[in-house]
Amino acid sequence: MPPPADDNHRRRKPTLNRRDLLHGRLWKLVRLPDRPSPVMRYPKTRDDVDNSASESKTAPPRSIGGIAIEPVRPTLFDESPPAKSFPIFRPPGAVEESQFLAGCTRCRDCSDACPHDAIVQAPERLGQVAGTPTIDADTNACLMCDGLPCITACKPGVLNHSLPKTIGTATITEHLCLAHHSTTCTVCSERCPTQGVIEVTDGKPTINEDQCTGCGVCRYVCPAPENAILLMPLFNRPSLPR
Repeated sequence: MPPPADDNHRRRKPTLNRRDLLHGRLWKLVRLPDRPSPVMRYPKTRDDVDNSASESKTAPPRSIGGIAIEPVRPTLFDESPPAKSFPIFRPPGAVEESQFLAGCTRCRDCSDACPHDAIVQAPERLGQVAGTPTIDADTNACLMCDGLPCITACKPGVLNHSLPKTIGTATITEHLCLAHHSTTCTVCSERCPTQGVIEVTDGKPTINEDQCTGCGVCRYVCPAPENAILLMPLFNRPSLPR
């Protein structure tokens, strides 16, 4: 019985034609071992992925030259817990973040009441906090004005006069600060709206983090080529009794 046509083709002696010689295709004279060419097949449905995952428990994973070619199981986003909200600067007197998101109606009354236009709405890219009030010190810092009209204007009560007015804390990155490099600069201490927070010793400012309100004025006015003020929001805000 003659061998199959495929076997005849596979066992045929390799030859070169004139074009192969001109192009230097001498590799055609090398006979490779008989083996099927690897084909990477991608799963079409999630069931295909689940079946391949169960088969991999009993069979060794497929690989080419030691590199695994098994399909990667897709991430099941519907089974994962919801992501926590992004740390964000809230206006003074803000309640704990979960209560804030549950109670804030995105009415913009607090931003309308701000005399310095420091309160803006969070952008859409921030997901579930989009549209809620926030403060961006790089654009316009909070001046901690007398009476804090933003709190008075908040009808849902997520901004409350009974809660601390601290919205964050600031620290000075000394290797970026001009004053820490023999340059006369006291702008942050001069513009800070809260007395006694920034002290200047031997021409170098330091921030009392226990008294800092995190208003961001020091960051807003910092003239250093790379801003020397590191500003962080208040992570553990108190909650109101339910």
